[in-house]
Amino acid sequence: MHLNAPKPEDAALLWKYRLRVAFFLLAVVVFVALLNLTYKGINTIYALNTVESERDEWQKPSELISRLSLKSGDVVADVGSGAGYFSLKLSLVVGRSGTVLAVDVRKLPLVFLWIRAFSGRLHNIRVRVGQLNDPQLAAGTVDAVLIANTYHEFGAPESMLDHTFKSLRPGGRLVVIDRSSTGDQAGSEAEHHHQISPAAVEAQLRQTGLKILKREDQFIRRLDEQWWLLVAER
Repeated sequence: MHLNAPKPEDAALLWKYRLRVAFFLLAVVVFVALLNLTYKGINTIYALNTVESERDEWQKPSELISRLSLKSGDVVADVGSGAGYFSLKLSLVVGRSGTVLAVDVRKLPLVFLWIRAFSGRLHNIRVRVGQLNDPQLAAGTVDAVLIANTYHEFGAPESMLDHTFKSLRPGGRLVVIDRSSTGDQAGSEAEHHHQISPAAVEAQLRQTGLKILKREDQFIRRLDEQWWLLVAER
């Protein structure tokens, strides 16, 4: 028998001690990681606020939102909401009795939108993960839909428009704003620059069954960019 051999109770205490140290170190690592994520998140939100403040100067958000003809209590969908540039503004227009459905296929921007809405006490915003061919809007439940700087990203525009049309209540409006392709650009080149012509979109809207109320080919002229606007109604 070894006189220096640890007693069973001492071995158990040593094991518990090591286990506690391991848990403590793990907790420190998790805490540091969460702290780092929080720091990055705060910086990202600060950057978003700065960029959006600059965007307010040329995007004409108030004039654009007015085309939706919203009133307090309405349900409006922001398809391609991203981190919420328009969703946050729409929230104030429809009021506490209204609802903003912020739809995007990317989850991370929706997380930032949820954080921004929560911190701003805008509890009428509902984030929703859409699909590439379906914005996940229930039929006959939406008063207006905004598709801003997103239409050119649609891989299945016919399907997206069909679902959007069905989601609108009778008389509901659809407003689309995007950048225009210039006449000297081929289709593939225009697509590469994230551009699409208003004429092509208007034709697709009409084919879906929407009535075109207004088309502005030069709604925004900014540097070398030209933004068009389409207003349609079910």
